[in-house]
Amino acid sequence: MNAPHRLLLALPAICFALLFQDPTSAEDDQLNVVVILSDDQAWTDYSFMGHPQIETPNLDRLAKESLTFTRGYSPVSLCRPSLATIISGLYPHQHGIVGNDPPWAGMEDGKRRPAHNEPAYVKARMDYLQHVDQLDCQPELLAPHGYRSLQTGKWWEGKPARAGFTDAMTHGDFTRNGRHGDEGLKVGREGMQVIDDFLADTQDKKQPFYLWYAPFLPHTPHNPPERLLAKYRDKTDSLPMAKYWAMCEWFDETCGELLGLLDKHSLAENTLVVYVTDNGWINETAASRYAPRSKRSPNEGGTRTPIMYRLPGVIEPRMDTTHLASTIDVVPTVQHLLGFEVPEGLPGIDVLDADELELRDAVYGEIFEHDIQSMDDPSPSLRYRWVIQGDYKLIDPSSRMTGQSPELYNVVKDPHENQNLADQKPEMVEALQSLLDEWYSPDSA
Repeated sequence: MNAPHRLLLALPAICFALLFQDPTSAEDDQLNVVVILSDDQAWTDYSFMGHPQIETPNLDRLAKESLTFTRGYSPVSLCRPSLATIISGLYPHQHGIVGNDPPWAGMEDGKRRPAHNEPAYVKARMDYLQHVDQLDCQPELLAPHGYRSLQTGKWWEGKPARAGFTDAMTHGDFTRNGRHGDEGLKVGREGMQVIDDFLADTQDKKQPFYLWYAPFLPHTPHNPPERLLAKYRDKTDSLPMAKYWAMCEWFDETCGELLGLLDKHSLAENTLVVYVTDNGWINETAASRYAPRSKRSPNEGGTRTPIMYRLPGVIEPRMDTTHLASTIDVVPTVQHLLGFEVPEGLPGIDVLDADELELRDAVYGEIFEHDIQSMDDPSPSLRYRWVIQGDYKLIDPSSRMTGQSPELYNVVKDPHENQNLADQKPEMVEALQSLLDEWYSPDSA
Protein backbone atom coordinates (compact mmCIF):
# COMPACT_ATOMS: atom_id res chain seq x y z
CA MET A 1 0.00 0.00 0.00
CA ASN A 2 1.23 3.48 -0.78
CA ALA A 3 2.47 5.49 2.18
CA PRO A 4 -0.15 8.08 3.22
CA HIS A 5 0.54 11.45 1.66
CA ARG A 6 1.89 14.24 3.80
CA LEU A 7 0.87 17.88 3.84
CA LEU A 8 3.86 20.18 4.05
CA LEU A 9 4.47 22.21 7.17
CA ALA A 10 2.96 25.33 5.65
CA LEU A 11 -0.59 23.95 5.86
CA PRO A 12 -1.29 24.38 9.60
CA ALA A 13 -0.17 27.99 9.51
CA ILE A 14 -2.30 28.75 6.47
CA CYS A 15 -5.40 27.09 7.90
CA PHE A 16 -4.90 28.77 11.31
CA ALA A 17 -4.72 32.17 9.65
CA LEU A 18 -7.82 31.49 7.55
CA LEU A 19 -9.88 30.36 10.52
CA PHE A 20 -9.57 33.75 12.19
CA GLN A 21 -10.31 35.98 9.23
CA ASP A 22 -13.31 38.28 9.15
CA PRO A 23 -15.82 36.14 7.20
CA THR A 24 -17.25 39.14 5.37
CA SER A 25 -13.94 40.46 4.07
CA ALA A 26 -11.20 39.22 1.77
CA GLU A 27 -7.61 39.05 2.97
CA ASP A 28 -4.51 38.97 0.81
CA ASP A 29 -3.51 35.50 2.02
CA GLN A 30 -6.82 33.77 1.23
CA LEU A 31 -6.49 30.86 -1.14
CA ASN A 32 -8.30 30.73 -4.48
CA VAL A 33 -9.96 27.63 -5.94
CA VAL A 34 -10.10 26.41 -9.55
CA VAL A 35 -12.16 23.31 -10.39
CA ILE A 36 -11.41 21.80 -13.81
CA LEU A 37 -13.98 19.35 -15.17
CA SER A 38 -13.52 17.18 -18.22
CA ASP A 39 -16.76 16.27 -19.99
CA ASP A 40 -17.03 12.69 -21.29
CA GLN A 41 -13.48 11.34 -21.03
CA ALA A 42 -12.36 7.84 -20.06
CA TRP A 43 -10.02 7.38 -17.10
CA THR A 44 -7.46 5.82 -19.45
CA ASP A 45 -7.39 8.65 -21.97
CA TYR A 46 -4.37 10.65 -20.80
CA SER A 47 -0.67 10.21 -21.42
CA PHE A 48 0.02 9.98 -17.68
CA MET A 49 -2.59 7.23 -17.36
CA GLY A 50 -0.85 5.24 -20.07
CA HIS A 51 -2.83 5.87 -23.25
CA PRO A 52 -0.58 4.90 -26.18
CA GLN A 53 -1.88 7.54 -28.60
CA ILE A 54 -3.53 10.50 -26.83
CA GLU A 55 -1.12 13.28 -25.85
CA THR A 56 -2.02 15.41 -22.83
CA PRO A 57 1.16 17.32 -21.87
CA ASN A 58 -0.60 19.96 -19.78
CA LEU A 59 -2.61 17.50 -17.71
CA ASP A 60 0.51 15.35 -17.41
CA ARG A 61 2.22 18.36 -15.86
CA LEU A 62 -0.75 18.98 -13.56
CA ALA A 63 -0.72 15.33 -12.46
CA LYS A 64 3.00 15.54 -11.72
CA GLU A 65 2.48 18.68 -9.62
CA SER A 66 -0.59 17.33 -7.76
CA LEU A 67 -1.69 14.72 -5.32
CA THR A 68 -3.20 12.53 -8.03
CA PHE A 69 -5.56 9.66 -7.27
CA THR A 70 -5.58 7.16 -10.12
CA ARG A 71 -8.41 5.26 -8.37
CA GLY A 72 -10.81 8.19 -8.41
CA TYR A 73 -14.55 7.82 -9.06
CA SER A 74 -17.64 9.76 -9.91
CA PRO A 75 -20.62 8.21 -8.10
CA VAL A 76 -22.76 8.65 -11.22
CA SER A 77 -21.88 8.47 -14.91
CA LEU A 78 -24.16 11.16 -16.33
CA CYS A 79 -23.30 14.84 -16.51
CA ARG A 80 -26.11 16.66 -14.72
CA PRO A 81 -26.24 14.58 -11.53
CA SER A 82 -22.45 14.33 -11.56
CA LEU A 83 -21.97 18.10 -11.70
CA ALA A 84 -24.50 18.53 -8.89
CA THR A 85 -22.49 16.09 -6.78
CA ILE A 86 -19.20 17.89 -7.43
CA ILE A 87 -20.59 21.27 -6.39
CA SER A 88 -22.67 20.06 -3.42
CA GLY A 89 -20.70 17.13 -2.01
CA LEU A 90 -23.82 14.94 -1.95
CA TYR A 91 -24.78 11.73 -3.72
CA PRO A 92 -27.52 12.09 -6.36
CA HIS A 93 -30.10 10.34 -4.18
CA GLN A 94 -29.29 12.97 -1.52
CA HIS A 95 -29.30 16.12 -3.66
CA GLY A 96 -32.22 14.85 -5.73
CA ILE A 97 -30.84 15.61 -9.21
CA VAL A 98 -30.68 12.12 -10.66
CA GLY A 99 -30.97 12.53 -14.45
CA ASN A 100 -30.74 15.09 -17.21
CA ASP A 101 -34.34 15.78 -18.23
CA PRO A 102 -37.36 15.97 -15.90
CA PRO A 103 -40.52 13.88 -16.21
CA TRP A 104 -43.20 15.09 -18.60
CA ALA A 105 -46.89 14.44 -19.05
CA GLY A 106 -47.47 11.17 -20.90
CA MET A 107 -44.00 9.75 -20.21
CA GLU A 108 -45.42 6.52 -18.75
CA ASP A 109 -47.61 6.05 -21.83
CA GLY A 110 -44.69 6.36 -24.22
CA LYS A 111 -45.21 9.99 -25.21
CA ARG A 112 -41.98 11.53 -26.50
CA ARG A 113 -40.14 14.18 -24.54
CA PRO A 114 -41.21 17.70 -25.54
CA ALA A 115 -38.77 19.91 -27.41
CA HIS A 116 -36.49 21.84 -25.08
CA ASN A 117 -38.14 25.18 -25.84
CA GLU A 118 -41.75 23.98 -25.49
CA PRO A 119 -43.70 25.42 -22.53
CA ALA A 120 -44.33 21.98 -21.02
CA TYR A 121 -40.62 21.17 -20.97
CA VAL A 122 -39.65 24.61 -19.67
CA LYS A 123 -42.17 24.32 -16.83
CA ALA A 124 -40.88 20.89 -15.85
CA ARG A 125 -37.29 22.17 -15.87
CA MET A 126 -38.25 25.13 -13.70
CA ASP A 127 -40.08 22.87 -11.26
CA TYR A 128 -37.06 20.56 -10.99
CA LEU A 129 -34.86 23.47 -9.91
CA GLN A 130 -36.37 22.99 -6.45
CA HIS A 131 -33.50 20.60 -5.81
CA VAL A 132 -30.61 22.97 -6.45
CA ASP A 133 -32.44 25.67 -4.51
CA GLN A 134 -32.34 23.46 -1.42
CA LEU A 135 -28.59 22.82 -1.60
CA ASP A 136 -25.64 24.56 0.00
CA CYS A 137 -23.33 24.63 -3.01
CA GLN A 138 -19.65 25.45 -2.75
CA PRO A 139 -19.95 29.04 -4.08
CA GLU A 140 -22.60 29.68 -1.42
CA LEU A 141 -20.31 28.28 1.26
CA LEU A 142 -17.48 30.59 0.16
CA ALA A 143 -19.50 33.78 -0.34
CA PRO A 144 -19.57 34.78 3.37
CA HIS A 145 -15.77 34.75 3.28
CA GLY A 146 -15.61 37.35 0.53
CA TYR A 147 -15.24 35.02 -2.45
CA ARG A 148 -16.28 35.86 -6.00
CA SER A 149 -17.23 32.82 -8.05
CA LEU A 150 -17.29 32.40 -11.83
CA GLN A 151 -19.29 29.75 -13.68
CA THR A 152 -18.08 28.77 -17.15
CA GLY A 153 -19.02 25.84 -19.39
CA LYS A 154 -21.57 23.13 -18.65
CA TRP A 155 -24.37 24.08 -16.25
CA TRP A 156 -27.85 22.54 -15.96
CA GLU A 157 -29.45 24.24 -12.97
CA GLY A 158 -30.92 27.39 -14.50
CA LYS A 159 -29.30 30.67 -13.54
CA PRO A 160 -25.93 29.94 -11.90
CA ALA A 161 -26.82 32.41 -9.14
CA ARG A 162 -29.11 29.67 -7.78
CA ALA A 163 -25.93 27.88 -6.68
CA GLY A 164 -24.31 31.05 -5.40
CA PHE A 165 -22.21 32.08 -8.40
CA THR A 166 -21.57 35.83 -8.42
CA ASP A 167 -20.39 35.80 -12.05
CA ALA A 168 -21.45 33.53 -14.91
CA MET A 169 -21.25 32.92 -18.64
CA THR A 170 -24.47 30.89 -18.68
CA HIS A 171 -27.78 32.79 -18.68
CA GLY A 172 -29.82 29.67 -17.83
CA ASP A 173 -33.00 30.79 -19.60
CA PHE A 174 -34.69 27.59 -20.76
CA THR A 175 -36.68 29.51 -23.37
CA ARG A 176 -33.44 30.70 -25.01
CA ASN A 177 -31.54 27.45 -25.58
CA GLY A 178 -30.57 27.36 -21.92
CA ARG A 179 -30.72 23.59 -21.46
CA HIS A 180 -27.22 22.87 -20.16
CA GLY A 181 -24.91 25.84 -20.47
CA ASP A 182 -25.87 28.04 -23.46
CA GLU A 183 -23.28 30.86 -23.73
CA GLY A 184 -21.07 29.12 -21.18
CA LEU A 185 -20.37 26.30 -23.63
CA LYS A 186 -18.20 28.66 -25.68
CA VAL A 187 -15.42 28.65 -23.10
CA GLY A 188 -12.39 26.70 -24.23
CA ARG A 189 -13.78 26.04 -27.69
CA GLU A 190 -13.82 29.78 -28.46
CA GLY A 191 -11.13 31.01 -26.11
CA MET A 192 -10.49 31.89 -22.48
CA GLN A 193 -10.90 35.67 -22.46
CA VAL A 194 -13.74 35.65 -19.93
CA ILE A 195 -11.49 33.84 -17.46
CA ASP A 196 -8.56 36.16 -18.14
CA ASP A 197 -10.80 39.17 -17.50
CA PHE A 198 -12.25 37.64 -14.33
CA LEU A 199 -8.82 36.89 -12.89
CA ALA A 200 -7.62 40.39 -13.67
CA ASP A 201 -10.68 41.95 -12.05
CA THR A 202 -10.54 39.87 -8.88
CA GLN A 203 -6.86 40.64 -8.45
CA ASP A 204 -7.39 44.34 -9.05
CA LYS A 205 -10.07 44.31 -6.34
CA LYS A 206 -8.10 41.92 -4.09
CA GLN A 207 -10.93 39.38 -3.99
CA PRO A 208 -10.41 35.64 -3.52
CA PHE A 209 -12.20 33.55 -6.11
CA TYR A 210 -13.73 30.19 -6.99
CA LEU A 211 -13.60 29.28 -10.68
CA TRP A 212 -15.72 26.54 -12.25
CA TYR A 213 -14.12 25.52 -15.57
CA ALA A 214 -16.41 22.93 -17.20
CA PRO A 215 -15.89 23.28 -20.95
CA PHE A 216 -17.90 21.25 -23.44
CA LEU A 217 -14.75 19.19 -24.09
CA PRO A 218 -14.04 16.54 -25.18
CA HIS A 219 -17.83 16.12 -25.41
CA THR A 220 -19.53 15.84 -28.79
CA PRO A 221 -19.68 17.45 -31.28
CA HIS A 222 -16.27 15.99 -31.99
CA ASN A 223 -15.05 18.81 -34.22
CA PRO A 224 -11.42 19.36 -33.24
CA PRO A 225 -9.08 21.81 -34.97
CA GLU A 226 -7.84 20.39 -38.26
CA ARG A 227 -4.21 20.50 -37.10
CA LEU A 228 -5.06 18.08 -34.27
CA LEU A 229 -7.33 15.87 -36.35
CA ALA A 230 -4.60 15.45 -38.99
CA LYS A 231 -2.18 14.34 -36.28
CA TYR A 232 -4.49 11.59 -35.04
CA ARG A 233 -5.67 10.51 -38.48
CA ASP A 234 -2.16 9.15 -38.89
CA LYS A 235 -2.61 7.01 -35.78
CA THR A 236 -5.85 5.13 -36.59
CA ASP A 237 -8.03 4.03 -39.49
CA SER A 238 -11.14 5.07 -37.54
CA LEU A 239 -12.14 8.68 -38.22
CA PRO A 240 -14.49 8.82 -35.19
CA MET A 241 -11.68 7.56 -32.96
CA ALA A 242 -9.23 10.09 -34.39
CA LYS A 243 -11.74 12.87 -33.74
CA TYR A 244 -12.21 11.81 -30.13
CA TRP A 245 -8.47 11.54 -29.48
CA ALA A 246 -7.99 14.98 -30.99
CA MET A 247 -10.76 16.36 -28.77
CA CYS A 248 -8.92 15.05 -25.70
CA GLU A 249 -5.78 16.90 -26.73
CA TRP A 250 -7.80 20.04 -27.52
CA PHE A 251 -9.25 19.93 -24.02
CA ASP A 252 -5.73 19.48 -22.67
CA GLU A 253 -4.57 22.56 -24.56
CA THR A 254 -7.29 24.66 -22.93
CA CYS A 255 -6.25 23.36 -19.51
CA GLY A 256 -2.75 24.53 -20.36
CA GLU A 257 -4.15 27.94 -21.24
CA LEU A 258 -5.97 28.09 -17.90
CA LEU A 259 -2.88 27.12 -15.92
CA GLY A 260 -0.97 29.69 -17.95
CA LEU A 261 -3.45 32.38 -16.93
CA LEU A 262 -2.83 31.53 -13.28
CA ASP A 263 0.88 32.02 -13.94
CA LYS A 264 0.25 35.25 -15.86
CA HIS A 265 -1.65 36.76 -12.93
CA SER A 266 0.84 35.40 -10.34
CA LEU A 267 -1.85 33.17 -8.85
CA ALA A 268 -0.38 29.68 -9.15
CA GLU A 269 1.19 29.68 -5.70
CA ASN A 270 -1.99 30.54 -3.79
CA THR A 271 -4.60 28.75 -5.91
CA LEU A 272 -5.87 25.25 -5.23
CA VAL A 273 -6.47 23.45 -8.54
CA VAL A 274 -8.86 20.48 -8.47
CA TYR A 275 -9.29 18.16 -11.47
CA VAL A 276 -12.10 15.64 -12.08
CA THR A 277 -14.26 14.35 -14.92
CA ASP A 278 -18.04 14.26 -14.83
CA ASN A 279 -18.18 10.77 -16.31
CA GLY A 280 -16.34 8.42 -18.61
CA TRP A 281 -16.54 7.71 -22.31
CA ILE A 282 -15.49 4.88 -24.60
CA ASN A 283 -15.78 5.94 -28.23
CA GLU A 284 -17.19 3.54 -30.78
CA THR A 285 -14.96 2.93 -33.77
CA ALA A 286 -17.73 3.49 -36.32
CA ALA A 287 -19.39 6.65 -34.97
CA SER A 288 -18.91 9.55 -32.58
CA ARG A 289 -21.00 8.04 -29.81
CA TYR A 290 -20.32 6.21 -26.58
CA ALA A 291 -20.02 2.46 -26.43
CA PRO A 292 -21.70 0.20 -23.86
CA ARG A 293 -20.04 -0.02 -20.43
CA SER A 294 -18.96 3.62 -20.55
CA LYS A 295 -21.07 6.76 -20.12
CA ARG A 296 -24.34 6.08 -18.22
CA SER A 297 -23.07 2.69 -17.05
CA PRO A 298 -21.82 1.52 -13.63
CA ASN A 299 -18.65 0.15 -15.20
CA GLU A 300 -15.16 1.61 -14.82
CA GLY A 301 -15.49 3.13 -18.28
CA GLY A 302 -18.33 5.28 -16.97
CA THR A 303 -17.41 6.02 -13.37
CA ARG A 304 -13.63 6.07 -12.97
CA THR A 305 -11.58 9.28 -13.24
CA PRO A 306 -8.21 10.55 -12.12
CA ILE A 307 -8.71 13.13 -9.36
CA MET A 308 -6.05 15.76 -8.68
CA TYR A 309 -5.39 18.40 -6.02
CA ARG A 310 -2.58 20.93 -6.57
CA LEU A 311 -1.40 23.64 -4.18
CA PRO A 312 2.34 24.35 -4.44
CA GLY A 313 4.19 24.27 -1.14
CA VAL A 314 1.20 22.84 0.72
CA ILE A 315 0.05 19.63 -0.97
CA GLU A 316 2.90 17.22 -1.59
CA PRO A 317 2.78 16.00 -5.21
CA ARG A 318 2.58 12.25 -5.68
CA MET A 319 0.72 9.59 -7.61
CA ASP A 320 -1.60 7.63 -5.31
CA THR A 321 -2.43 4.34 -7.00
CA THR A 322 -3.93 2.65 -3.95
CA HIS A 323 -6.42 4.79 -2.03
CA LEU A 324 -9.98 5.31 -3.24
CA ALA A 325 -11.16 8.87 -3.91
CA SER A 326 -14.51 10.21 -5.08
CA THR A 327 -15.94 13.44 -6.39
CA ILE A 328 -18.05 13.58 -3.20
CA ASP A 329 -14.77 14.52 -1.51
CA VAL A 330 -14.25 17.79 -3.39
CA VAL A 331 -16.43 20.03 -1.20
CA PRO A 332 -15.20 18.78 2.20
CA THR A 333 -11.57 18.74 1.04
CA VAL A 334 -11.76 22.32 -0.24
CA GLN A 335 -13.56 23.54 2.88
CA HIS A 336 -11.03 21.91 5.19
CA LEU A 337 -8.07 23.27 3.25
CA LEU A 338 -9.44 26.80 3.30
CA GLY A 339 -10.14 26.52 7.02
CA PHE A 340 -13.89 26.94 6.65
CA GLU A 341 -16.76 25.00 8.17
CA VAL A 342 -17.85 21.79 6.46
CA PRO A 343 -21.65 21.36 6.29
CA GLU A 344 -23.02 18.56 8.44
CA GLY A 345 -24.05 15.37 6.73
CA LEU A 346 -21.66 15.39 3.78
CA PRO A 347 -20.67 11.80 2.96
CA GLY A 348 -17.22 12.61 1.58
CA ILE A 349 -13.91 12.94 3.37
CA ASP A 350 -11.00 15.35 3.42
CA VAL A 351 -8.59 13.44 1.18
CA LEU A 352 -5.72 15.62 2.41
CA ASP A 353 -6.16 14.03 5.84
CA ALA A 354 -4.05 10.87 5.73
CA ASP A 355 -5.95 9.28 8.62
CA GLU A 356 -9.35 9.79 6.99
CA LEU A 357 -8.03 8.42 3.72
CA GLU A 358 -6.61 5.33 5.41
CA LEU A 359 -9.85 4.68 7.30
CA ARG A 360 -12.05 4.86 4.21
CA ASP A 361 -13.56 1.43 3.74
CA ALA A 362 -15.39 1.80 0.43
CA VAL A 363 -16.70 4.15 -2.24
CA TYR A 364 -20.25 4.02 -3.59
CA GLY A 365 -22.21 5.02 -6.64
CA GLU A 366 -25.58 4.84 -8.33
CA ILE A 367 -26.81 4.97 -11.90
CA PHE A 368 -30.18 6.43 -12.82
CA GLU A 369 -32.23 6.78 -15.99
CA HIS A 370 -31.30 9.65 -18.32
CA ASP A 371 -34.93 10.80 -18.25
CA ILE A 372 -36.01 11.38 -14.65
CA GLN A 373 -39.02 9.27 -13.67
CA SER A 374 -40.26 11.27 -10.67
CA MET A 375 -40.06 14.94 -9.77
CA ASP A 376 -39.40 14.21 -6.07
CA ASP A 377 -38.41 10.57 -5.58
CA PRO A 378 -35.06 9.27 -6.93
CA SER A 379 -35.89 5.59 -6.50
CA PRO A 380 -38.12 5.04 -9.58
CA SER A 381 -35.19 6.18 -11.77
CA LEU A 382 -32.63 3.84 -10.18
CA ARG A 383 -30.90 1.38 -12.51
CA TYR A 384 -27.84 0.24 -10.56
CA ARG A 385 -26.02 0.69 -7.29
CA TRP A 386 -22.32 -0.11 -7.06
CA VAL A 387 -19.65 -0.32 -4.38
CA ILE A 388 -15.89 -0.78 -4.35
CA GLN A 389 -14.21 -2.19 -1.27
CA GLY A 390 -10.51 -2.94 -1.57
CA ASP A 391 -9.86 -4.60 -4.92
CA TYR A 392 -13.46 -5.68 -5.53
CA LYS A 393 -16.42 -3.95 -7.13
CA LEU A 394 -20.03 -5.08 -6.98
CA ILE A 395 -22.58 -3.86 -9.54
CA ASP A 396 -26.10 -4.48 -8.26
CA PRO A 397 -29.01 -3.98 -10.70
CA SER A 398 -32.27 -2.53 -9.42
CA SER A 399 -35.65 -4.19 -9.80
CA ARG A 400 -36.33 -2.21 -12.99
CA MET A 401 -33.36 -3.93 -14.71
CA THR A 402 -35.32 -7.09 -15.44
CA GLY A 403 -33.27 -10.24 -15.98
CA GLN A 404 -29.96 -8.82 -14.77
CA SER A 405 -27.91 -10.27 -11.91
CA PRO A 406 -25.19 -8.82 -9.68
CA GLU A 407 -21.70 -8.61 -11.16
CA LEU A 408 -18.46 -8.83 -9.17
CA TYR A 409 -15.04 -7.81 -10.46
CA ASN A 410 -11.52 -7.52 -9.14
CA VAL A 411 -10.95 -4.06 -10.64
CA VAL A 412 -7.27 -4.00 -9.67
CA LYS A 413 -6.39 -7.15 -11.61
CA ASP A 414 -9.24 -6.76 -14.12
CA PRO A 415 -9.82 -2.99 -14.58
CA HIS A 416 -11.83 -3.49 -17.77
CA GLU A 417 -14.20 -5.88 -15.97
CA ASN A 418 -13.92 -8.85 -18.29
CA GLN A 419 -14.26 -11.62 -15.67
CA ASN A 420 -17.44 -11.67 -13.59
CA LEU A 421 -16.64 -13.42 -10.31
CA ALA A 422 -20.13 -13.31 -8.81
CA ASP A 423 -20.77 -17.05 -9.14
CA GLN A 424 -17.34 -17.88 -7.70
CA LYS A 425 -17.62 -15.60 -4.67
CA PRO A 426 -21.27 -15.59 -3.51
CA GLU A 427 -20.33 -14.69 0.09
CA MET A 428 -18.49 -11.58 -1.10
CA VAL A 429 -21.49 -10.61 -3.23
CA GLU A 430 -23.74 -10.92 -0.19
CA ALA A 431 -21.38 -8.89 2.00
CA LEU A 432 -21.09 -6.09 -0.54
CA GLN A 433 -24.87 -6.06 -1.06
CA SER A 434 -25.21 -5.53 2.69
CA LEU A 435 -22.85 -2.57 2.44
CA LEU A 436 -24.99 -1.12 -0.34
CA ASP A 437 -28.15 -1.56 1.71
CA GLU A 438 -26.56 0.24 4.66
CA TRP A 439 -25.63 3.08 2.30
CA TYR A 440 -28.82 3.46 0.22
CA SER A 441 -31.69 0.99 0.14
CA PRO A 442 -34.77 2.28 -1.70
CA ASP A 443 -37.73 0.05 -2.47
CA SER A 444 -36.57 -0.18 -6.09
CA ALA A 445 -33.15 -1.62 -5.19
